[in-house]
Amino acid sequence: MPSKRLLILLALTASLGWSQQQRRKVIIDEDCSGPGGSNLQTVALMLQSPQVEVLGITVASGDQWRDEEVAHTLRLLEIMDRTEIPVLVGAAFPLVRTREETLLWQERFGKVAYSGAWDARWWHEPFVIPPMPEGTPKTKAAAEDAVHFMIRMVHQYPHEVTIYEGAPMTDLALAISLDTHFAELAQELVFMGGSLSPQTENPEFANSPRHEFNFWFDPEAAYIVLRAPWKKIVCTPTDISIKTSFSPAMLKQIGSANTPLSRYLAKYYSPGDGNDIMWDELAAAAWIDPTLITRKQTLYMGVDIDHGAGYGNTLTWTSKDDLKITTQPVEVQVDLDTKRFYDMFVQLMSAPSNHVH
Repeated sequence: MPSKRLLILLALTASLGWSQQQRRKVIIDEDCSGPGGSNLQTVALMLQSPQVEVLGITVASGDQWRDEEVAHTLRLLEIMDRTEIPVLVGAAFPLVRTREETLLWQERFGKVAYSGAWDARWWHEPFVIPPMPEGTPKTKAAAEDAVHFMIRMVHQYPHEVTIYEGAPMTDLALAISLDTHFAELAQELVFMGGSLSPQTENPEFANSPRHEFNFWFDPEAAYIVLRAPWKKIVCTPTDISIKTSFSPAMLKQIGSANTPLSRYLAKYYSPGDGNDIMWDELAAAAWIDPTLITRKQTLYMGVDIDHGAGYGNTLTWTSKDDLKITTQPVEVQVDLDTKRFYDMFVQLMSAPSNHVH
């Protein structure tokens, strides 16, 4: 007859095995600007969740250039003791849009409030990695590139892998173009992007409510991705993201944990000027726990790829519109339970490193 202690141990082992089997597989495609900030906080959020199995982090240019983003990602993984997660190098440039053409476009149609890696306020050449305040990583990116990794993963785990997209969609567009089965083999696409009618005085959106950076930086990529045959698409648009804020009070709660991650967040926290909006964290948290979203709507979504004043703007239609073009239904998040979202974020960011081999 087994002892009571042995039975408890067996039960715990079985429970742990079940929970690991149930962990949801995800590839994080992100423009991992850093140190700190929404992009890397989103990476940390997913890594900290015991419900999530991060297969890899793929990195494309967007908020910063790709190579410096890769370095910031590698360094965060070192700090979190999660270097078993592969980091894969994605697209350095958008499919079509260039900085030079965009500067000419802005001369004609007006300056945008924010242009990521191209922004004159911190512009540098594409393959330069500026000094890193958090320290230079000792680890290296994987030898495999982001696009082939994504394709390989959805074939290895058909209908099990969520693609989380927090960056311009260049990597996804390339994967779809290389493998016509890529989108349909994924479980779903979850992305932060697009803008409908955000209620804000933020100059980035007040005068151009359909302008959103991820779509704007690579409109052709978003156009390709939104037409692909995904089984499900979930969108966290600007409209709901701007209802969130990573407050000093939340940071104080997290800081009291005194873990390597909480110290990192505290050191590189940047309040104000849109930096404290939890753009990508909300998209990730709502994928982990969909009940955080209290209202949503289904729309058909596209991107303006005409090279006029609306180049890169979000386009939407309802099921009542008699569309003659290929579009997919998109579940668009409208409102959230803010307190529960904040509580979840603070709890995960305060926890010890979720190191699972």
